[in-house]
Amino acid sequence: MKFSMKPVRPCTLKPPTTLPPLHNRCVTTRPPLSSRTILSMQIQVPIMNRRSSSSDDGGGLSLSQRWMDYQGIKNWEGLLDPLDDTLREEIIRYGSFVEAAYRSYEFDPASPGYSHCRHSKAKLLSRAGFPATGYRVSRNLSATSGIQLPRWAEKTPEWMSVQSSWIGFVAVCQDKREIERLGRRDVVIALRGTATCLEWLENLRATLTPLPAAAAAVGGGGDYECGPMVESGFLSLYTSSVGSSQSLQSSIRDEISRILKVYGDEPLSITISGHSLGAALAILTAYDIKQTFQNLPHVTVMSFGGPRVGNPSFRCHLERQGTKVLRIVNSDDPITKVPGFVIDNDDTDTDNNVRINNIEARYMANISGWFQKLVEDTQWVYADVGCELRLSSRDSPSHSGISIAACHDLRTYLDLVSGFVSSNCPIRATARKIISCGS
Repeated sequence: MKFSMKPVRPCTLKPPTTLPPLHNRCVTTRPPLSSRTILSMQIQVPIMNRRSSSSDDGGGLSLSQRWMDYQGIKNWEGLLDPLDDTLREEIIRYGSFVEAAYRSYEFDPASPGYSHCRHSKAKLLSRAGFPATGYRVSRNLSATSGIQLPRWAEKTPEWMSVQSSWIGFVAVCQDKREIERLGRRDVVIALRGTATCLEWLENLRATLTPLPAAAAAVGGGGDYECGPMVESGFLSLYTSSVGSSQSLQSSIRDEISRILKVYGDEPLSITISGHSLGAALAILTAYDIKQTFQNLPHVTVMSFGGPRVGNPSFRCHLERQGTKVLRIVNSDDPITKVPGFVIDNDDTDTDNNVRINNIEARYMANISGWFQKLVEDTQWVYADVGCELRLSSRDSPSHSGISIAACHDLRTYLDLVSGFVSSNCPIRATARKIISCGS
């Protein structure tokens, strides 16, 4: 059992920078620091309809100068708690590409285009409500279920047995001004969450399975003997193909190969953003392309409401690759707590070397070695990966008391990010403190 006593910076009451707006949707941001107006009005701003105008992090350095920091090269040290305003904008900006994937997907089973993208590549972002991102969609992506349906499934409605469906896209930054603002040419892979019946069934295949060629991957050694393993259903959706349709894995590999040939001599980053199922596939994608391509540019995952993906060995391999993962988690979202369970016996805090001396910690530390090995070798032990930005619907007046489904919604995540201050000073507590100070 791991206990943490990490020091947290005091509450920051500095007004945030302007957030990048998102078309046709308004969210509540942190209000101006006026105690008289904080209750009488809420500033409604769209999250992203144009490129972010933020160019300074408060310390005199622009995003272009610090882009590696905001992409996690130092594991977002000092940027998450309290949440840095430029990082906030970047998180919301990447989340908005996933929002575009949702808006472009045809959810209506009665539509002839069910499970396909509703727009052409050239018009996808603009038709989805994001006309001025500076990016162009270069490839559509589909995911295929590897589940073999029984014969009686032929009698069910066609929409229930769709095996391959559009799940997202690859987009490359093409606007010179945006490239200059970002400090590099950025490639985005955006992946939506679960939509089809077979995708739901794949989510239920929660036992761990070894990655292909896992033995070669384990060659470098590690803390876990069993090698990297991931959730069976996620791996199936990533690697399966049907008929002439490519697997998601092959499509992404082909597009990354093409992009590296065209832009490989430029400063380049690859950012994979996904929600729910898309967040899990984003982590698999990052792992796979880092294994496949040598001298790959910086790879970052922005994960929203993602489930667990793999075992401790998988996490170890991700870290050795240098893949950076930022998991945005709503503590009230049950999807982030599944599948399987997590065991962590490290009772030493890596930041301040503090050990909590209580009965439960001592008990967990003394669990016999045979039991630990037995548990670690099961197909149900998962590991959380990357760095975590933990939010809570209960801390937001506009989201407190919402349903479980709403807690998992991508729009809820983007709203919470836009208003979050710090772990010891969330939205509601901040407002009360400001009001009491101004009374």
